[in-house]
This record gives sequence, C-alpha cells and structure tokens, in this order.
Amino acid sequence: MSAPPAVIALRKVVKTYAMGEVAVHALQGVTLDIGAGEFVAVMGASGSGKSTLMNILGCLDTPTRGRYLLDGVDVRLLDDAQLAEIRNQKIGFIFQSFNLIARTTALENVELPMVYAGVKAKERRRRAMRALTTVGLGDRVGHMPSELSGGQQQRVAVARAIVTDPAMVLADEPTGNLDTASTAEVLSVFDRLHAEGRTVVIITHEEDVAAHAQRIIRLRDGAVVEDVRRLSALRAVR
Repeated sequence: MSAPPAVIALRKVVKTYAMGEVAVHALQGVTLDIGAGEFVAVMGASGSGKSTLMNILGCLDTPTRGRYLLDGVDVRLLDDAQLAEIRNQKIGFIFQSFNLIARTTALENVELPMVYAGVKAKERRRRAMRALTTVGLGDRVGHMPSELSGGQQQRVAVARAIVTDPAMVLADEPTGNLDTASTAEVLSVFDRLHAEGRTVVIITHEEDVAAHAQRIIRLRDGAVVEDVRRLSALRAVR
C-alpha cells in the first residue's frame, strides 16, 4: 500500500534565533513528512523545539534554512498576503487558551474565518452550523463563551478551526487548560476528525493525549529523536 500524499514536508529545516550575541538553535535539521489523514502527536520537553516547529508548520514563522512544503506549496516563495491566505484556508488553528471572542455567540465565533475570507452570510451560517454539529454543539449555537464549559469552549474553537475545511488541523496543547472530563470531550472530537480523514497534528507534553495519535514524533534539543508509527491508538469516537 502506498503512503498517503504528504500534507507536510520538511526538508533539513533549521531555525536559529539571535539572542543578543548568542545564537539559539531552536530546530536543527528537521526532516519529516506527514501524510494526508494522519493523526500525529509532537512531544518533547520545554525547550525541545515544539513551539518553534508549530510556528513553522502554521506559517507563523519561516525556517532559517531548509524547505517547508504545505500541501505541495513551498511557503518560502509566498508573500505576506499569500501566507495569510494559507493560514486562513489551509490550516485550522486550535490553541490552549481557546481565543474566543467573549461577547460573541458560538455560531458567530465559528463564522469569523469565513468573514475574513469574504464568504456570504447565508453560506457562513450554514457552514458554521455544520461545524458546530460535527463537534456535538448543535444545540449551543446561541450561547456566549461564558455560558459554556471549558470543554465546550474548546469544541467551539475546534469547529472554528475546521469550518474552512483546512488541509491540516494544528493544535497547540489543546487540553492544557481542561479538567479530565473536558479533556475526554475534546479528544473524542479529534478522534472523530481523524476518523473522517482529516490531518491532525497535536503539540502536547501529555502522554494520555498523545495516546490518541497513530504516530508520535519526539523532539529533543531541536532534533527529531523518535518517530514511531503505532499499530493502534486509543479511540473514543462517539
């Protein structure tokens, strides 16, 4: 069986930051492919390069050296406007802190990426409703973030991330602010997204979160030290 086409292709990616007169090597020659439909967890201690890798994968930063191809596009060839379009259309971002707008309903929060993309109001509403139903919140569309639990707020953030049908969902410590029950809610959504064929990359330091992935990549001192494809993963699809 042939491998799925690579959504992510990194080739000898180096990222170096200047801290005064000191050069900090955040990534040191990272090469890896992530195929369409894979569920990958990226793990590592603080300072291992996880956040830098996330920023590069999300087109929030660029490599000092090396190449990054997202869905076949070499991101270093893109200007700022094209990068913004890539971030809005090809990447669904999910963060630890939810980043929802407080005085805006769940439905309106999910519609936001489509507002920026110029999608008409009726179509925005239809697609946002579908995304919220996908994450199990079809009955909470009119609720404000303050009226939702932490797990529900993160599920709204997931719906917002997938509403543009991105090539990749990139989550940075998505359960870091959640209790055990809310973590289980959110992870069941990621399991469902993967089961539907979406590409999911989770940055995490939690082994129980990584257990849901089919592949675990570990970083140490800016380099990949382990890349394990698992025969099975913990599934809680409902």
